[in-house]
Amino acid sequence: MEDNDFNKLCRLCRIAATEEEKKSFPKSIASILSYVAQLNDVNTEGVSPCFTIHEEIHTVMGEDIPETPLSRDAVFANAPAHTGGMFRVPPVLKQ
Repeated sequence: MEDNDFNKLCRLCRIAATEEEKKSFPKSIASILSYVAQLNDVNTEGVSPCFTIHEEIHTVMGEDIPETPLSRDAVFANAPAHTGGMFRVPPVLKQ
């Protein structure tokens, strides 16, 4: 992996990497990909696709019963901060 690719990957992941990590990355990623490649050797013939670990568990939704919505004051009563009819939250991503 070229330095530009590695730097772009770090930027996209929003992580900082040391020079030592930068040097060991190709070996680490090759090891991971080698491990994942072992999945090609698994015999899956006759195995039906599984979309969840516990197929017997199903999400049961309650009835959708229309009700009178809460007033704006009631909605914001327990909010730590609000302004202009919106919840105020701390920034998630730094600019």
